[in-house]
Formats: sequence, structure tokens, C-alpha cells
Amino acid sequence: MPRGFFITFEGGEGAGKSTQIHLLADRLRREGRDVLTTREPGGSPGAEAIRHVLLSGAAEPFGATLEAILFAAARSDHVEQVIRPAVESGAIVLCDRFLDSSRVYQGVTGGLASDFMAALERVTVNGLIPDLTVILDIDPEEGLRRASERRGKATADRFEKENLEIHRRRREAFLNIAAREPQRCVVIDASRSADAVSENVTEIVLRVIFDRAGLSEPTEAGSV
Repeated sequence: MPRGFFITFEGGEGAGKSTQIHLLADRLRREGRDVLTTREPGGSPGAEAIRHVLLSGAAEPFGATLEAILFAAARSDHVEQVIRPAVESGAIVLCDRFLDSSRVYQGVTGGLASDFMAALERVTVNGLIPDLTVILDIDPEEGLRRASERRGKATADRFEKENLEIHRRRREAFLNIAAREPQRCVVIDASRSADAVSENVTEIVLRVIFDRAGLSEPTEAGSV
């Protein structure tokens, strides 16, 4: 069976990752594609249990190293139980956050050594690197405003509550990753309307899928 396609969505708080994954999944399914949507931390039963510990802030007092190890444990379970089997079965997997979030949140703003983070990454992804990473870029102040609006009266999670300067450093770190890995990453302006961003995302994703299949254009208008 032909291998599927693994696409990750990255970016700061309030960038619209979940919304864009939902819109893209709907479009691909209408075209007859087998699509799996998932998220991190979480995505598998074991990883979802760890998600609560991380986002509630229960692990925060123990430091960034323990948080990074917990993220790694969640990701390993997620990769082996959910993502890899789906990709190998031919599905298109759309994941809300993946390895780049750990590089940024625990590595850059968590202050952890790059060799330590790289070692964790090698073990947890076990060779499964995204075919495409969509980085939704938005000014952190606007992103936090959107996140607060979406959250309503609920309490901000472990990472949303951090100060604006940290969120600005994360934005810069995501952009630096995109600059270093242009063959995998594409940056999209997420400050526009959801529909405008969705059109941009869909165009890029279809082009990458067609290119890998050796097609210069869809066989039918709008067809995947």
C-alpha cells in the first residue's frame, strides 16, 4: 500500500492551528482521501493522560527537563500507536503540534541544551519526520487575544499564561526553524481571516502532494 502523508501544524498560541486542520481535513475528505487528525500533547490514550499533567501545570515545579521528558514519552506513544500506523496504511495525518513545538517551548524558551533535545527527538520520533510542516505565523499579542477570546472564562493553560516576551521569543524560534529547514517548512500569515488562511494552506498542501506523486497539476479541477 502506498505510504501516506504526514503534515504538522505549528505556531504560537491563538494562531488557528486547530481551525486550519479542521478545514483542511474537510477538504481532503471531500476529495476522497483517508484523513486522520490528531494533536500533541495527546493523540493516543497514554499521551492524553500525560497531556493533562503537562497543560495543568502540575509538572512545572519540577522544571523544563522533566516537562521535556514527559512530552517525549507522550510523543513516543503517539507516534507508535497512532501516527506511524496511519501513515503506513496510506492515510494523510494532520497533527496539531509535533517536534518543532518541543524544540521551541522546551529547547529555546525552556533553556534546555540542544544536544539533550536532539537526543530526545531521535528516540521519540524514531525516524518519523513530517513530510510538510505548516507554521502559522501571527503577532503574539494578537494570538494571545484570540486565545483568550476562544477560552472564555476557562483558565489559561501552562503555556498560554506566560508573559508576552516569552511568546515573542517562541515566534522568532519557529521562524528560525522554517529558515533552517525550507524543504520541510512553510510559513503562512495567520493574521488574516480563517477562510483566507485556509485557501493558502490548501493550495500549498495540494501542490506538495501532487509534486510527490509526480503530477504537475490535478487530473481534474480541484481534485486531489
